[in-house]
Amino acid sequence: MENGKVTFQFLSEPTDINYGGKVHGGAVMKWIDQVGYSCASLWSESYCVTVYVGGIRFYKPILIGDIVKIKAEIIYTGNSSMHIAIDVFSKKVTESKFEHKTHCIVVFVAIDENGKSVKVPKWEPTTEAEIEKEKYAIKLMNLRRNIEDEMSPFLQQ
Repeated sequence: MENGKVTFQFLSEPTDINYGGKVHGGAVMKWIDQVGYSCASLWSESYCVTVYVGGIRFYKPILIGDIVKIKAEIIYTGNSSMHIAIDVFSKKVTESKFEHKTHCIVVFVAIDENGKSVKVPKWEPTTEAEIEKEKYAIKLMNLRRNIEDEMSPFLQQ
């Protein structure tokens, strides 16, 4: 793992198809969770659980038989949490350039064998782009808090 970044590549398969003949959004969300988990567990050297998936945006469909590339990178760490930006790309095998298909932020928490959260190593941005991504994560964290406050009267306890 290089500076909190992981990349997976594979072929989309016929079992990933939806009724419209494209890759099912649920399959993409599964891949996102798998790559995000890999990134979080490699960073923390712990078992991790998904606690939040936000702002998932599907830009364009992925076709069956496309080469899929998923990039996950840590953009912020708390005490036990890791905010991971995930981008999904795909291309036909006959093309040279990948197209951006999906983006989201996933938050994982590292836990021990008793399900208690454990401290994770601090991620430190080193480039201007990484500093901007960390600011993005903090901004989204604050927006989530506002949304949770607005929703709290309607959530079943």
